[in-house]
Amino acid sequence: MNYTLHQLQIFLKITRLKSITKASEALFLSQPAVSIQLKKFQDQFSIPLTEVVGRQLYVTDFGWEIAEAAEKILNEVQAINYKTMSFKGQVAGRLKISIVSTGKYVMPYFLSDFINKNKGVDLVMDVTNKGSVVNSLEKNEVDFALVSVIPNQLNLERIELMENKLFLVGGTNLKLNKNASAKKLFETFPLIYREDGSATRNAMETYIASHNISTRKKMQLTSNEALKQAVVAGLGLSIMPLIGIKNELKNNDLQIIPFKDLPIVSNWNLVWQKSKNLSPVAMAYLEFLKFEKDRIIKESFDWYEDY
Repeated sequence: MNYTLHQLQIFLKITRLKSITKASEALFLSQPAVSIQLKKFQDQFSIPLTEVVGRQLYVTDFGWEIAEAAEKILNEVQAINYKTMSFKGQVAGRLKISIVSTGKYVMPYFLSDFINKNKGVDLVMDVTNKGSVVNSLEKNEVDFALVSVIPNQLNLERIELMENKLFLVGGTNLKLNKNASAKKLFETFPLIYREDGSATRNAMETYIASHNISTRKKMQLTSNEALKQAVVAGLGLSIMPLIGIKNELKNNDLQIIPFKDLPIVSNWNLVWQKSKNLSPVAMAYLEFLKFEKDRIIKESFDWYEDY
C-alpha cells in the first residue's frame, strides 16, 4: 500500500458527498484531479471501492469500511498537529458548535476574532433546527450550542450573549391602515409561521394565544430565508427576529408594524452540559467571551439598540 493522506482526504469527501463533482467543489480542486486521485487510490485495492450505476456514484460495502478507516487515520493525524501546536503554547483543536437557524446572524460575530487569533483552532459549526441542536447536546456531540430558549430537560451552563427581539413585520408593498384594529389587520393579511418546534414559532404562538388573536389564514415555511422572502413578496405578515432582517429594513423591503406588547424579548444563550469536561479550546473560547463579549456587541450590533 502506498496511498497518501491527500488521497484519503479526497476519498473520504467523495464517500460523504457521493459525487466526484461535489467533492471537487468542496475541496477546491478540479474534477479531473479528483478523478485521477480516486483512480490511483482504487488501484491499490483488488476490491472495488465505488461503482457507478446509471450516472450515480455509489460506495461499496468495502468502500465504506475503507472510508471509516480513512477517517480514523485523518483524525489521528489532526490530533498530532493539535498536540504539536499545544506544546508550542498555541490554542489548538476543534471547536464544535450547534446553532439554531436564526443564530447564523449572531454566532459568527462572536467567533471571528477568536478563530482569527488562534490559527490552530478548527471550527465545526452546524446550523440546524432546535430539535437537532438539543439532540447534539444530549449526545455530547458538540462543545456548545446557541439557543434563544433554553431546553428545560437538560442540566446546562450558559452565557448570555445578547438580546433576541421579535417584531411583527410585513412587506413595504402592503397597503396597511395604521388605524386598523388588531382584528381587522389579521383578518386582512395571513400569518406566516416557521415549522413546528422552531423557537420563533413557539414564541409567536404563545403571543397570539395570550392576546386572543384570531387569524384568517396561516402558512408554514421551513426556513428563515424562505419566510423572509415570502413576507417581502407580500404573502402575509410574520413575527420575526430583528437580527435576521437588518438588510431588508435598511433596503426598505420590510417594515416593522407597531403592535401591542411587541417586541417579544428573550436572550441568545451559549449553552453547554454542566457535566461536560470542556477541552482546552472550549475553555479558551469561554475565557475569550468573558472579556470580549461586550466589545463585540458594541461594535457589531450597535444598530440593534435603535429598535
